[in-house]
Amino acid sequence: MTDGDWRDGGLRQRRPSVETLAWATDPALRRTLAAAGLPATGRFVPKAGWVSRVWVGDDYVVRLNNGQFRDAYRHEATVVNLLAGSEVPHARHLAYGDGPDGPWYISERLPGRTLYDAWPAADSHTRQAMIESLGAALRALHRVPVPADLLPPWLADALAGKPWPAFHPPVVSATLQQVEAARRLPSHDSRLLADVADWIQERLAVFAADEPVLVHGDLHGSNVIVDQGRVTGLIDFAEALAQPADVELDTILRWCAKAREYPPTPDEQGLDETTLTEVPGWLHGAYPELFEREHLRERLNFYDMYGELALYAHHPQPDIREAAQDRIARLLSGHNHLDGLVW
Repeated sequence: MTDGDWRDGGLRQRRPSVETLAWATDPALRRTLAAAGLPATGRFVPKAGWVSRVWVGDDYVVRLNNGQFRDAYRHEATVVNLLAGSEVPHARHLAYGDGPDGPWYISERLPGRTLYDAWPAADSHTRQAMIESLGAALRALHRVPVPADLLPPWLADALAGKPWPAFHPPVVSATLQQVEAARRLPSHDSRLLADVADWIQERLAVFAADEPVLVHGDLHGSNVIVDQGRVTGLIDFAEALAQPADVELDTILRWCAKAREYPPTPDEQGLDETTLTEVPGWLHGAYPELFEREHLRERLNFYDMYGELALYAHHPQPDIREAAQDRIARLLSGHNHLDGLVW
């Protein structure tokens, strides 16, 4: 598992190497369809996921989760219900529950395929159209009324001291908490963490006047469905929460700068970053308000610091923690993955 894999929380669907249509004969699929009151008929494309099994049918998508992310599907259903009647393109939630095979979630099938799949063969005009459509979808998302305390249950558990299955997305109010968690590591760098705590304290005032909005929290090429040059749906809202709107940029710009760390599955490759160089500018043109926050670079650096601290404090692999420590030191000197991006 790579640094980038762990960042994404393992909630992405997997693209199969061969699209094999199969009738609904899998016992787990049949039991799930029956629990939802849906007929076990029609053809499905079976897919494996990071922590889930997926079947894509003609009319709906069925997902089974291994339960690692507590109440992830219940949370996703709650968020998707908030989108009803909005201009946010999304897959309508049909049913969810828990069964003998694990938590399950069924949604309608959207036309098209993931942005990740569509991107390589698309020409520049189509790519720009897709990103501009994404900008419109994000503007609509950030206008949806949201409870100020909306937080994925698994992330709430992690912030309360339970195991961290993933770090995404940033939670501004919990940033200093990550410093304290890192200080509990036997091998922590106390001098570095003292500098980090001061760095954070100096920047917290930048967020004082923020109004939380509904943020997807894990938006990249595998969580956007496109068809004929437009976005037909944002998917996988299991990490959605109430945070400042530009938290969305933390993931999007990280994806643009480090796309190879965002493969749809561990055994596949992410997109070539050089094909994404124009994405920030196109998104800026479509959704300028997202980029017009005062001290935007400092804010994005802050979100990055949160993520690196979470990796440093909680990742189970020592080499990943060490790499995060190096990136924290670099960030303190004013440099990170944003250096090479133009928006």
